[in-house]
Amino acid sequence: MDTRRPFRTLALALGTAGLLVSGCSGGDSSSGTSSSADAASASPSAVPAALKSYYAQHLSWRDCGVSGFQCTTMKAPLDYAKPDGGDIKLAVSRKKATGPGKRIGSLLVNPGGPGGSAIGYLQGYAGIGYPAQVRARYDMVAVDPRGVARSEPVECLTGPQMDAYTQVDQTPDDDGEVTKLSDAFEKFASGCEKRSGEVLPHVSTVETARDMDVLRALLGDERLNYVGASYGTFLGATYAELFPGRTGRLVLDGAMDPSLSSVEMNRAQTAGFETAFQSFAQDCVKQADCPLGSTSASDAADRLKKLFAGLDENPIRTGESRELGESLATTGVIAAMYDESAWPQLRSALTGAESGDGAGLLALADSYYEREPSGKYTNLMFANAAVNCLDLPPAFTGPEAVEKALPSFEKASPVFGRGFAWAALNCGHWPVPATGTAHRIEAKGAAPIVVVGTTRDPATPYAWAESLADQLSSGTLLTYEGDGHTAYGRGSDCIDTAINTYLLEGTPPAAHKKCR
Repeated sequence: MDTRRPFRTLALALGTAGLLVSGCSGGDSSSGTSSSADAASASPSAVPAALKSYYAQHLSWRDCGVSGFQCTTMKAPLDYAKPDGGDIKLAVSRKKATGPGKRIGSLLVNPGGPGGSAIGYLQGYAGIGYPAQVRARYDMVAVDPRGVARSEPVECLTGPQMDAYTQVDQTPDDDGEVTKLSDAFEKFASGCEKRSGEVLPHVSTVETARDMDVLRALLGDERLNYVGASYGTFLGATYAELFPGRTGRLVLDGAMDPSLSSVEMNRAQTAGFETAFQSFAQDCVKQADCPLGSTSASDAADRLKKLFAGLDENPIRTGESRELGESLATTGVIAAMYDESAWPQLRSALTGAESGDGAGLLALADSYYEREPSGKYTNLMFANAAVNCLDLPPAFTGPEAVEKALPSFEKASPVFGRGFAWAALNCGHWPVPATGTAHRIEAKGAAPIVVVGTTRDPATPYAWAESLADQLSSGTLLTYEGDGHTAYGRGSDCIDTAINTYLLEGTPPAAHKKCR
């Protein structure tokens, strides 16, 4: 799987992918669009008086045990509407520019999620795997967003509780199963409130974008240079909306559309995964080891649905205490849709499942959920729900609304639609009201922004990139005609050259440039 964590929602097992955003996008926040935010964005030098101590703090860098990287901690207001009401501590890491060439500044990176560790992404990939010429001239920097990983992480369930949660039937067949699913979402939400109640109202994308501006100032940069993937594109666009005068070179790869409601976004993402599965199926039936037949993508889809139905009735062994039922199997398949390089692994896992061995699909599901062999989970899925449910009002607030929407979801994806629709109920029980609303982001006055879209991206459909590039007053669309989630650093010289040129020279690609 792609090491960059894509946009997802905590939907029961469906998580990723599909899982659609149950609240993922958002924008306006009661604590993020105050008059002080407007004042802060008025000019690069303007900082509200109540925030000056945060913008003036000193960062004490230290070695953090990973060769070449330094770490520090910064403070931000827990609540920007009440800056004197206490702090939140945010973990930061950097790798200084290696040279040769004149240093341009800092390049902040975010892998998406929401809930993905930006520091983990920096130290495990971006700081060592981004093009050498980019790393030569930028300090590579990451901050774990509030509530994520090293930055006062949101916690919700224990490992055993998460194991049980991920196995709840996400395609309920009767009232009893509907109740169990709804109860699972409610128990998840109450666990978050119990363990992380203080931070839970303050992990919105708007607040994280404001944190990034504080960090920009502390790094000594007049403008923010940034590469965001998947959900990270919404974070970057939100920054540009709040601080257009401080926006530098922004790359938004695998773009989200902030103008969509939760229902619209969930349904569109459902269709995106159907597109990705059709691409996989068309390839699979040509392979000698395809477990879904050798005739057509339609036949492959029917066989996969039959496999899911069988696992719903009779889960299979995995070699450990957990069995593989429909929910975990679906998550495993979805996980492999993010990157076509995972297709051979998926074919092998499906072959195993057909013969009664669920270990392969379970491994894919575990990698998606970031479940360690010890049974411990990272906080990825907890932070994912916390941000999504705060950024947008819930797609559905009760089972009746899901039932009414089922036909449109199943039309969007005969394979995944039913499960994705029920998964979108996850924010219906959230203990904190949403503070964001769907709206267009124009970011008037911002420097040129490059928006990247992949034509068969499962998690962030290509139409979202087209829409965001159109919304942004300075947006330029760069298209990768291919499969997988996001495009930069995935093997296209055309894409990489265009983005590298923009980052190093400030020149965006030609309008509507297309790459393969």
